[in-house]
Amino acid sequence: MPAVSKGDGMRGLAVFISDIRNCKSKEAEIKRINKELANIRSKFKGDKALDGYSKKKYVCKLLFIFLLGHDIDFGHMEAVNLLSSNKYTEKQIGYLFISVLVNSNSELIRLINNAIKNDLSSRNPTFMCLALHCIANVGSREMAEAFASEIPRILVAGDTMDSVKQSAALCLLRLYKTSPDLVLMGEWTSRVVHLLNDQHMGVVTAAISLITCLSQKNPDEFKTCVSLAVSRLSRIVSSASTDLQDYTYYFVPAPWLSCKLLRLLQCYPPPEDGAVKGRLVECLETILNKAQEPPKSKKVQHSNAKNAILFEAISLIIHYDSEPNLLVRACNQLGQFLQHRETNLRYLALESMCTLASSEFSHEAVKTHIETVINALKTERDVSVRQRAADLLYAMCDRSNAKQIVAEMLSYLETADYSIREEMVLKVAILAEKYAVDYSWYVDTILNLIRIAGDYVSEEVWYRVIQIVINRDDVQGYAAKTVFEALQAPACHENMVKVGGYILGEFGNLIAGDPRSSPLVQFNLLHSKFHLCSVPTRALLLSAYIKFINLFPETKATIQEVLRCDSQIRNSDVELQQRAVEYLKLSSIASTDVLATVLEEMPPFPERESSILAKLKKKKGPGAVSVTELEDSKREGGELNGGGDRGQDTATMAASNASTPSPSADLLGIRSAAPIGAAPPSAGSLLVDVFSEAGPAAPSAAVNDDGFLSSAPPSEDPAPPLSEADDLLNKFVCKNNGVLFENQLLQIGIKSEYRQNLGRMYLFYGNKTSVQFASFTTTVSCPGELQSQLNVQTKPVEPLVEGGAQIQQVLNIECLTDFSDAPLLNIKFRYGGALQNLTLKLPVTINKFFQPTEMTSHDFFQRWKQLSQPQQEAQKIFKANNSMDTEVLKAKLLGLGTALLDNVDPNPENYVCAGVIQTKSQQVGCLLRLEPNAQAQMYRLTLRCSKDSVSRRLCELLAEQF
Repeated sequence: MPAVSKGDGMRGLAVFISDIRNCKSKEAEIKRINKELANIRSKFKGDKALDGYSKKKYVCKLLFIFLLGHDIDFGHMEAVNLLSSNKYTEKQIGYLFISVLVNSNSELIRLINNAIKNDLSSRNPTFMCLALHCIANVGSREMAEAFASEIPRILVAGDTMDSVKQSAALCLLRLYKTSPDLVLMGEWTSRVVHLLNDQHMGVVTAAISLITCLSQKNPDEFKTCVSLAVSRLSRIVSSASTDLQDYTYYFVPAPWLSCKLLRLLQCYPPPEDGAVKGRLVECLETILNKAQEPPKSKKVQHSNAKNAILFEAISLIIHYDSEPNLLVRACNQLGQFLQHRETNLRYLALESMCTLASSEFSHEAVKTHIETVINALKTERDVSVRQRAADLLYAMCDRSNAKQIVAEMLSYLETADYSIREEMVLKVAILAEKYAVDYSWYVDTILNLIRIAGDYVSEEVWYRVIQIVINRDDVQGYAAKTVFEALQAPACHENMVKVGGYILGEFGNLIAGDPRSSPLVQFNLLHSKFHLCSVPTRALLLSAYIKFINLFPETKATIQEVLRCDSQIRNSDVELQQRAVEYLKLSSIASTDVLATVLEEMPPFPERESSILAKLKKKKGPGAVSVTELEDSKREGGELNGGGDRGQDTATMAASNASTPSPSADLLGIRSAAPIGAAPPSAGSLLVDVFSEAGPAAPSAAVNDDGFLSSAPPSEDPAPPLSEADDLLNKFVCKNNGVLFENQLLQIGIKSEYRQNLGRMYLFYGNKTSVQFASFTTTVSCPGELQSQLNVQTKPVEPLVEGGAQIQQVLNIECLTDFSDAPLLNIKFRYGGALQNLTLKLPVTINKFFQPTEMTSHDFFQRWKQLSQPQQEAQKIFKANNSMDTEVLKAKLLGLGTALLDNVDPNPENYVCAGVIQTKSQQVGCLLRLEPNAQAQMYRLTLRCSKDSVSRRLCELLAEQF
């Protein structure tokens, strides 16, 4: 770059800046600026042509005035004129002014673009760099449209100087981040990747930033960079500090480039080529070995650079999760940092070990540091480090150390920072439940948790302990005894009162034989807390009192007296008043048998996944619950997880506003709503001209004008449909929304709408892990005859799904004629280097294209007789699989898509429906009659349709629903 001569000092600018600094007040500064602006304006408008130096000086003054916070509304043309100068300093000031003051909507943008094009084609490296810097600084879409095709050519040209290549790579990166759709590498891809072999380290450093960004979006196009990155990394790691003198930082060769190479490799699974993989393993081992060597300098810069490479290498080892030796070595290296005097290193070590704890190869190695981590939890001064220590204890917990870790976390909870108490409570509750072998220990732990941090115990926690106690007969007596003793404390938290009221109301009879816990003593103990509690807790206690009347008839008079008092039956809260009145009346007029039936013991809760995991996930954000934790909770939770979250009976044990706990774990919120920014359109705009141009399904995937892919034939290596695929499909025969599939990695939600012979389906793919899904692809295929019966078009999905994120895919569906099979959805992605491949059946069934038809009784039976040919009728008699509840049956028949006709069948117990299936080629009328036999728990289902194949298919589908 040319040196600035003494003549470029711009004395006038220096004097102006000095005058501004010497101003005693804001008014004096404004006065001096206005005077200068008037002078500059007169110079620019004068007849005499200004030389380049004067233009540069005045443009600099304008720039300085703008940076002081004053508006500048002139001088832009003079700055553009400076771009045509052949002097570096004048051109530099012109580009600087434009980068700061000219916006993308300016009328001068065309002149600026022309000047930039001239400089880019000048082959003067200094001028080319100035132009590239201006493009990157402005970074507007207009700039991208003008230069996105030119810059890659400059970047890979053989005669481009190294400094220009660096600027071009970083400029292209800036444009790609602002307008990715305009930066199309195409033919330049392989040549850009080969910049990793460039002899100039600065070019490699700039290029790798660009390649990393491009690889994250298009991993398959740039996968050739892996071998080149490993080769370059190997050369750097094996070199001495004297080999790369210009790029050695405090005795560490090229630390920034090393970190970027390691980060690039984290975009891909482990190399499949054995030689490349072996070389990479050698590099990682060398980095770990160098970390053990004595430092070559005592300067903090040396240790920072060295540790930056080490932590990036450990991140890559964790990402691959396939080298047991490296994982254990990484764990041991991090263990040394746990007692380092640098707080930041201790924090990073704890954070990385949290991830290592989820690997089957390194979990045991992480556990060896348990005492150090517990000590950090107790003694660390920085709250963020203590929080990471708590996270690590949670991650390393298993059956062998659960009691120790839970005890330490409970001990720390008494003095923990308020900001992390709620999270700590959730973790203790999850660990106590997941690893409880002795249920009395679990009950003791949760009650102790409520005692220590009652304000931070959410409803999910105390709901959970009640569910487990109800589902476990062997712990009910112990729970009643323990909670009775806990309630005797003078200061008792309200959550303890809730648990006590519920458990004593259900199982107080198990401890009533002891005079110290007789029925009246239990009641008096609970009622002594009544006046101190909130309205929901009082409502729950009233429910406990009516339970006591059923369990202990001798307390009836005492409890009725309490219910009868004015403070209850005339309470200002309508819920408490209603309960008191209803419970009083129930206890007065109901016989003993009726009372025992109404107030019988709560049945066991259905087995579901604990919602406390979902609560923790929501609290921590993406990545809070690892795959291992989810897998363990499902595998081991069956022993203890007695129930899911379920509302309690209003007439028995729950307060009105606490009667419905949150639903079972839905870690990604798929069941409740679509993701933000991806909401499906309203029904009114659902299917407007979706298929106006669509022809029959092509034999291979093709993109139509709307950006949709036509359904493809089955791919070369799809996985066979899951064994439970038919069961998953049957769940959606009578509903359109819900969770189609879920395992420990992936959750697939579905939302669909249909109108006549058209449908639109939204699929939501949720990554339940903290690790990125790479090469994520989905293919919808119509096997066999379904190709000519159903037209399915899909929009492509993003190839990367970040940890904890969710992406949406839209499917357009057209029913050409009636069909029996279901389309297949094949999903492939890489998780931790391993290919995941699964195939499901999409819940697209013939009944989705029903249009309900209202009919009178006369019309129905007249049409019924017309459809009297044997092949038009399909009938099945089958055993009821579910409860024969009237409302449930009606809901399912309406969900089928038909019209439910009232007062049509002579037998009011029967159900009749009518509808027309809309296909592109024809309409198929359908009549349905369902005859339940409650005594025999049997159904007879009869369908008559104008097409025999539709009758048979509908009969098969519906027989599985009732």
